[in-house]
Amino acid sequence: MMKHSSIAVANIATATTAIAVAAISAAASAQTITPTVTAWTRNVGGTQTGYNGIIANVTLVRHSTGFVYPSSSGIPSYAIGPWNGNPNTPANQSWVFKITKTPTVSAAPTNTPLGIIGTLINGVPFFNPLDGMSYNNGNIWHRNAMVFEAASFDACKGHPAPGGVYHPHQLPGCVATFDAAHHSPIIGYAFDGFPIYGPYGYANADGSGGIARMRTSYRTRAITQRTTLPDGTQLAPAQYGPAVGGTYPIGAFAEDFEYAAGLGDLDASNARFSVTPEYPNGTWCYFATISAKGSTEYPYLVGPKYKGVLVAGNTGPGGGHVVPTDAPVTFTGSACAGDFDGNRTVDGSDLATFLTAWGSAGGAADLDRDGLVAGGDLAVLLSNWGACP
Repeated sequence: MMKHSSIAVANIATATTAIAVAAISAAASAQTITPTVTAWTRNVGGTQTGYNGIIANVTLVRHSTGFVYPSSSGIPSYAIGPWNGNPNTPANQSWVFKITKTPTVSAAPTNTPLGIIGTLINGVPFFNPLDGMSYNNGNIWHRNAMVFEAASFDACKGHPAPGGVYHPHQLPGCVATFDAAHHSPIIGYAFDGFPIYGPYGYANADGSGGIARMRTSYRTRAITQRTTLPDGTQLAPAQYGPAVGGTYPIGAFAEDFEYAAGLGDLDASNARFSVTPEYPNGTWCYFATISAKGSTEYPYLVGPKYKGVLVAGNTGPGGGHVVPTDAPVTFTGSACAGDFDGNRTVDGSDLATFLTAWGSAGGAADLDRDGLVAGGDLAVLLSNWGACP
């Protein structure tokens, strides 16, 4: 009996060990750290507040093998308001978004809907260019919010919708710092999982060529009468829009713009496949587009259609309140410049990787984001030496 009992105990111990190893392995897999995990402006300790004393920024980041779940109130820590002529006021939305770690290009791109289409890194959602209304309610000439709602935007380019959903439709300069000499940081993620950068990227998609403003491939149409659509469709007189000018300047409607392939750096989704500091092997990414003078340009953030496959749960009625079902773990760290091997420590291994990139163009080793791996980047790496926060 003792012998059989010992065998049983040994078998139980072996099984328990196997379960424990499997659990550790699963946790390790879930802890795969990608930019999708680290990009968020986290409110560590919940001490940061914003408009009306509401808790600000991203209060919790959870992630599983496949997805990241940032939680936020939808209120930033920077000052917002006032909103001239807008009767709405921002409110805590208790957002929980679902962002895929492995976005894929869609074979049948989805239109960006009205309402939220992505989230900034501080947990504030953003909308597409439309204000939800059309000329004479005809659903043909769709109004550009940057024209018809401009008076209600605050200094950070945002305003509250009914229900208190604070949001911008265009690049909010308050979310990050941008300049023409450095690759812009990630400012958010669209709900297909592809990142959105500020207006400046590497001139060439392989990371070379220095830094350049990413130019939209959309332009205003050379029209004075709104009798045709951008694809050339001739409208019936009852479908005409108003003549260009006065209350309806060119650009007042989304249909005032046309896409011209190759005109700029970006495709019809306002995206391109490119090396970036966060994605040295390249990724599809959107860029917030601005003019040479700095004003925002159509389609502003994401084009009329998503580049990738839309992740369910973020958009539509009740969207943005995802309940994770894949046992995510909580991430408590932050982005760690110089941790090239992703082990949450900047050490000799990372230094060796860095030195092999010395003198090259942009990519992961371009820590100061100026388009060249040199002394400034080494200084950044050494300043982060040791365990990541």
